[in-house]
Amino acid sequence: MIDEILAYNKQFVEEKKYEQYAAGKLPQKKIAIVTCMDTRLTELLPAALGIKGGDCKIIKNAGGVVSSAFGSVVRSLLVAIIELGVEEVMIIGHTDCGVSHIDADMMITHMQKRGIDTDAIDLIKYCGVDFDKWLAGFETVEISVKETVDMLRNHPLIPKDVRIGGYVIDTVTGELTVVSKAMEGVIKARRYE
Repeated sequence: MIDEILAYNKQFVEEKKYEQYAAGKLPQKKIAIVTCMDTRLTELLPAALGIKGGDCKIIKNAGGVVSSAFGSVVRSLLVAIIELGVEEVMIIGHTDCGVSHIDADMMITHMQKRGIDTDAIDLIKYCGVDFDKWLAGFETVEISVKETVDMLRNHPLIPKDVRIGGYVIDTVTGELTVVSKAMEGVIKARRYE
């Protein structure tokens, strides 16, 4: 597949098809979106939000979550906010997210089936990586989005004037649902279980 992609790319450049995608590096709408890497969102998300190339910064990962306050997602958001003029951040989870179904034991079993040496897994655990936390899924997408929004709103390096909101997009219709404050009670209850 990579060879096919490279061949297409060569033709794309030769035919100057890139010209229709010209955009500046600064986001015209001054917004950043953190969302899932799910393939259903590749075209649906921009279409459903009315955004095009150059409008915003889109950061994608498995589940669209911020799993570390000082990881690559927050670093990317800080660059977008501090250096590129982003004023608003949307955290967008989605329906039927595969990350809600994963856990560390399942992932480790699948790694081993793919040939990852158990000694390598044990060494990484020994070095302090908490697989249960690092490879955890989530109970519901709404709770996951709300926890990510809360982390970012309370992050000491994110300016307080940056608007941060949480949403869930339907992977069939593209409809956005706002993750409401009603989720706060559910999240607080789960933290003390």
